[in-house]
Amino acid sequence: MLKRIRFTWRRVFVAFLLLAGLWLVSWLGARWLIVRAPLERADVIVVLSGSATLRERVEHAARLYAEKRAPKILLTTDNRQGGWSRSEQRNLYFHEIAIRQLVRLGVPSENVEVVTPPVDSTWDEATVLRDYAKTHDLRSILIVTSSYHSRRALFTFRNFFADTGTQVGIDPVETGIQTPRPATWWLHQRGWQLVLVEYLKLIYYLCRSL
Repeated sequence: MLKRIRFTWRRVFVAFLLLAGLWLVSWLGARWLIVRAPLERADVIVVLSGSATLRERVEHAARLYAEKRAPKILLTTDNRQGGWSRSEQRNLYFHEIAIRQLVRLGVPSENVEVVTPPVDSTWDEATVLRDYAKTHDLRSILIVTSSYHSRRALFTFRNFFADTGTQVGIDPVETGIQTPRPATWWLHQRGWQLVLVEYLKLIYYLCRSL
C-alpha cells in the first residue's frame, strides 16, 4: 500500500514538473518575441498597420507624441475598412479611424500623415517607409507596434535601413491590453494566433532575408 502511494505521488510530481517546464518554455518563448529599442528623440513615430491591435498602437503612439519623442506620426495603411460610420454613411478605413483617435487624444491632424501606397505585410511597410525616409531626409524613426510583433518588425526595418544612415528604434505596446500576457498567452485563441504564427512568420522573414 505504501509503495503504491509513493508511486502515485512520484507520478504526480513528475507530471507537475512536466507542466511547469512546458509553462516556462511557453513563457520564455513569448517573452523572446518582445524587444525594445526606444529612442529618446526621433524625427517621426511610425505606427504599423494591424486592425486587431490598432487601438493599443494608436494610444501608445499618442503617449509618445505627448512626451515629445517625435514631432510627427506616420501611419501605414493596409487599405482595409472597419465598422460603419453613421456620420459619414460609409465604412471608414482603419487609417481614418486611427487619425480620428489620434486627434481625440490630442495629436494635431496636421502632425499625422498616412504613408502610401497600401501595404500587405511588415516587409511592404519597411519598403514603403525606406523610400519615404529617403525622400523626406529622415535621420531616425521610432516604430510603434504590438509586443509580439516587435522582434520581427525591428529585424525587418533594421535590415532595410542598414545602409541608409537612418536610425531605427522600436517602442512596442505593453501586453495585456489587446494582446494576452506572456504567462497566459496559450489560454487565448488570439495568443496562438499572435505567438505561434509570429514564429512561423519570423522564420519566413529570416529565410527571405538571406
